[in-house]
Amino acid sequence: GMLRGNVMYSGVFFSFRIREEGKDSIPEHPYLYETDVEIWLVGGSCKSPVERFWNGSSAMYILQKATHNEESDSMEESNTDGAVYASELLLKETPGPLPLSVQRAKQLISLYTMVQNPNMTHLGISDLVVLPPLWIRCDGSDPEHTCWIGAEPLGAGNKITGINIYMVSCDGPTADKTCFTNLEELKMEHKIRHHSSVVTTKGFAQYELIRAAAVEDTIAESGSNIYVDITWNNVDKILETPPLISAATLNIALESGDPRSPVFQLYRELQFLFALAEGLKTGVTEWPEPLESESAVELVQEFLTDLKKKLDGDCVSGNKNETEKIKCDTAAVDNCIKSIFSERGDLDFAEQLWCKMKSVSSYQELTDCFTLIIKSLEHGEIQPWIHQGSSSFLSKLIQQSYHGKMEVVSLSGITPIQMLLEIGLDKMKKDYVSFFIGKSRSSLLFQDYFISTSVDLQEQVHRVQKLHHMLEIMVSCTVLLQFRHENLFPLTQICMKYYKENPLNEKHVFQLPIRPALVKKFYQNDNPEIWKVEISSGHGQKEVKTTWQVSTNPPVEHVTSNNSGVFSDSTVNGSSEERLYFITMTKCSQVHFT
Repeated sequence: GMLRGNVMYSGVFFSFRIREEGKDSIPEHPYLYETDVEIWLVGGSCKSPVERFWNGSSAMYILQKATHNEESDSMEESNTDGAVYASELLLKETPGPLPLSVQRAKQLISLYTMVQNPNMTHLGISDLVVLPPLWIRCDGSDPEHTCWIGAEPLGAGNKITGINIYMVSCDGPTADKTCFTNLEELKMEHKIRHHSSVVTTKGFAQYELIRAAAVEDTIAESGSNIYVDITWNNVDKILETPPLISAATLNIALESGDPRSPVFQLYRELQFLFALAEGLKTGVTEWPEPLESESAVELVQEFLTDLKKKLDGDCVSGNKNETEKIKCDTAAVDNCIKSIFSERGDLDFAEQLWCKMKSVSSYQELTDCFTLIIKSLEHGEIQPWIHQGSSSFLSKLIQQSYHGKMEVVSLSGITPIQMLLEIGLDKMKKDYVSFFIGKSRSSLLFQDYFISTSVDLQEQVHRVQKLHHMLEIMVSCTVLLQFRHENLFPLTQICMKYYKENPLNEKHVFQLPIRPALVKKFYQNDNPEIWKVEISSGHGQKEVKTTWQVSTNPPVEHVTSNNSGVFSDSTVNGSSEERLYFITMTKCSQVHFT
């Protein structure tokens, strides 16, 4: 039931909750404590709401204001299904997490500290359990505008020697850099607070290199972004540009299918392949809108007629144009990238057919195309050339036609869809292989996993989608960041390793360690998205830190920006250069039990 009342119960509450759950299972729903506090247990895999201020990785408690409103209190008492449903409804409508008052948060922190203190034997907690760290959302109602208070047990194993207490305050946003602190003052304040004579400083900056959607309206929808995180030691001044001897990591998150991408045509081809695979799975195929002026049937008919004339020895003058046309057909590419993704010159009969048939706009048209092809093969009118090693049904028929013995094909049901999917898969796999092995010279890295035919067709399509996502990443880094082979090589390695072990995920952030010099020209004159300095002193368990940071995004989601004085004045003097920054400061103090 609900636990109310004195400190002792509160203590027991904190202890037994974590035991009951164990470390393995993270509950989906919060617990209500007294009437005003919601307790969430956030696990290692969830995104930590305090990752900007604290880099612990274990599970933690997040405390916030309970989201039920006054009327629902009476309902909470009667525990009927209706009440549960009603309170769930209320939860759904709330606009996000709500903070507690700073005073209430301090009260809860002292309670947590007391429960953890081994000297508090009179509380009757027989065996102490080291609790996960505790973080409480605060409403900034104190003079410091405190937005989080955190507490983390110190000690080894099951012996707790003290608690680290963190106070995070937040101001802004402001464009007025004169109100930023001075590094020397920060250091002095830290020395006085922690009675330390020596401090070390560490810098961190994050720059956005390419907002992949630089078009104003699309920024919100696009999940694509490339940014660099840089860390360095010995900071000289607030907002300094990172020195070249820093450590840097490139973070790339990219969604495929940007119409401005040089490989957009290939993406459209892949979308059609995917539509066919979905059609096989669900029985409903989404046919593309006809784009070509000629229908697929007409294109296939012309192609077969040409091949027939060739066989009859009429050398067709138009033939050269035909191959030229196919050459630029699949990759209508910008000049800058022609070299990266020029069409392969070795397309076989089946691949050329795919190029004609990827514009089919109905099931009827699909069967008509295959009827024409099979007739030509049966009558021996064409003797097409195909690559060795293809396992598609069409290749099998072509090989049979060489010997004049073809099996009877019934072009009904899913057969034509599967036949087209197979030749599309063969063709597209070769396209990607030719890029990864030929152009990016990554043959040492390329894994047969991506083109394996020993898995079912759906899984083969899934793996080709992974290849495409990797290609989009390589192309973006080549075009936008002017990466050369030696930078693409390790990036390919990272992507391939990830995709051998994980499903397609266009939200994934790929991380590549780089030298800052490689991307310096993209950020040297730019304002950072985040800039942070960390001042620390002491060692091991006794280490204490003060951090000061500015960020363009609000650092917390439960506090609206302050409307006091200088900070609400967000009118920027007509210049787009001035960025609005939120200022966040984290201070810590230690309580020792021994």
